[in-house]
Amino acid sequence: MRLIYPICCGLDVHKNVIVATIVTTDKNGISVYNQKSFSTINSDIQNFHDWLIENGCKHVCMESTGKYWIPIFNYLEADIDICLTHPKYVRAIKGKKTDKKDSKWIAELYKFDLVRCSFIPPKDFRQLRELARYRFKLVCMKSSEKNRIQNCMTVSNIGIASILTDPFGKTATEIMIYLLSHTSETIEETAVRKLIKKGAKVKSDTIIEAIKGYNIGTDQAKKLELARGHLDYLDDMISQTEVELYVRIKPYYEFVDYISSLP
Repeated sequence: MRLIYPICCGLDVHKNVIVATIVTTDKNGISVYNQKSFSTINSDIQNFHDWLIENGCKHVCMESTGKYWIPIFNYLEADIDICLTHPKYVRAIKGKKTDKKDSKWIAELYKFDLVRCSFIPPKDFRQLRELARYRFKLVCMKSSEKNRIQNCMTVSNIGIASILTDPFGKTATEIMIYLLSHTSETIEETAVRKLIKKGAKVKSDTIIEAIKGYNIGTDQAKKLELARGHLDYLDDMISQTEVELYVRIKPYYEFVDYISSLP
């Protein structure tokens, strides 16, 4: 096999420890191994970086294990060529597996360029991805809270979700606020009708029928109160995340605009 990296390093990264093996191969194909372990404390990661430079190693290969590879990558990416690979591409032969053996095996594979490297975007793109993924998580949390609210409405015999197009629109929200402060015996039909907005007015009679005889228990009322408060909080967080995304994406907006125009 053709030698591609005469000096390279294989890493076995864990939560608390990094096992590194530098393999140096001469023109005759004779390899010398230098193995060392480091902790994942920042100062020791810096020591690991300095150790690589001292040994003239500019090429490193490691598995993408959870999030543990990210702090290492952050320290090395400025002046070290890093190959981040999926564990399936560097899986060792079954037998007595140890951290040291795994580290050495990764180095052996990488020196012949037998490892498929994952694409790692530039730092600013990675930051955009983190924000976009966080926004997605917030939207998922918002959907979960909406489902809880609809469940509370169903349990409390409030059927407006089946009538109104948007059970979280202005009409539905104001009616729910009104119902939470009254009981089925104290609600006034005229007061409810005043809460029905524009297009929903044609469904006024149906809406009134859907809330007659409703019964919000104290447990459901508390859940509705907390869920609606959380929903408002999530809306605010999503807005803040979107603003931050737009600010950061400004240098690339012409590309975003172009991509958005594609069918």
